[in-house]
Amino acid sequence: MRSQKNIACLIVDDEAMARDIISAHLSKIEAIDVIASCSHAMEAFQVISNHKIDLVFLDINMPDISGISFAKSINKNIKIIFTTAYRDYAVEGFELQAVDYLLKPISFIRLLKAVNNYFDVYATQENALMSTTELHAFMFVRSDRRMIKIDFEAIIYIESFSDYIKIHLANETIVTRETISAIEAKLPSKQFIRIHRSYIIAIKQITSFTNEHVVIQDQALTISRSYKKSVLDLLEQF
Repeated sequence: MRSQKNIACLIVDDEAMARDIISAHLSKIEAIDVIASCSHAMEAFQVISNHKIDLVFLDINMPDISGISFAKSINKNIKIIFTTAYRDYAVEGFELQAVDYLLKPISFIRLLKAVNNYFDVYATQENALMSTTELHAFMFVRSDRRMIKIDFEAIIYIESFSDYIKIHLANETIVTRETISAIEAKLPSKQFIRIHRSYIIAIKQITSFTNEHVVIQDQALTISRSYKKSVLDLLEQF
């Protein structure tokens, strides 16, 4: 199972301005570490031989060795997001199972969408590698235009509002525009339980409970009628 770390990225583009733009966009995403920014494929090969790279932002139209040739020659576990000014290469790019294909000029919002696509691929691969008894130790959520890693162990409870949720941690609260049902699907069911349409709680954080409330850090959270049976059945097992 992958250790808890940021995604190690490599930028490969023969245009300095293009590299700078991508690097500036990626600096806004907390879950990304840019290991190197290379002007040609040979330099990139050297970086890959010396570092564990997860994701490459790769220009296609480069001198000597094209991005397509480069992508074909590296480890298939390294994922590719192609960056190019030309639409003509899109089909060939996706045939190489690229995570995404970005057309220049690349906006931050479009690049963020591509990174989210990577997270989807990454999560799918992790699930395929894990046994049924293994769990992710963290998830990523989007907050303030960045992807933030949240360790499951750090979550106290999650609170839903009309169009966003608050994830309450020990020392801070993360706000994200997400539905509570979508977040619930990312959480390990053995560690969390939904007690209300507006609340998901970490089971280990419970200090006491009644038929109507669960108390977490001196705060009483209501158990709704629709969740009462499942919540009490679970808690009474402990």
